[in-house]
Amino acid sequence: MPRYFFHTRIGDTLLTDEEGVALSDPDHAWRVARATIRESLAEEAATSRLMGAVLIVADEAGETVFEFPFAEAVDAAPDEEDTLH
Repeated sequence: MPRYFFHTRIGDTLLTDEEGVALSDPDHAWRVARATIRESLAEEAATSRLMGAVLIVADEAGETVFEFPFAEAVDAAPDEEDTLH
């Protein structure tokens, strides 16, 4: 199973995911990204700071698969398949 890494860019700061997670495909990675962002926003007191953040999903080769702005996770309708793993 491919491994995906979920890096977070907040302004000029990049928080890297050194561990990653094995997921079935990019669609599954997208659902995990959305769930991760929503969980972060629910836990974070300074939500306005995170609304400009971006979750960068990369593959094992370090190539960006997609970027998911935190603001888009708020706009997206809930999905029964939201899951962190």
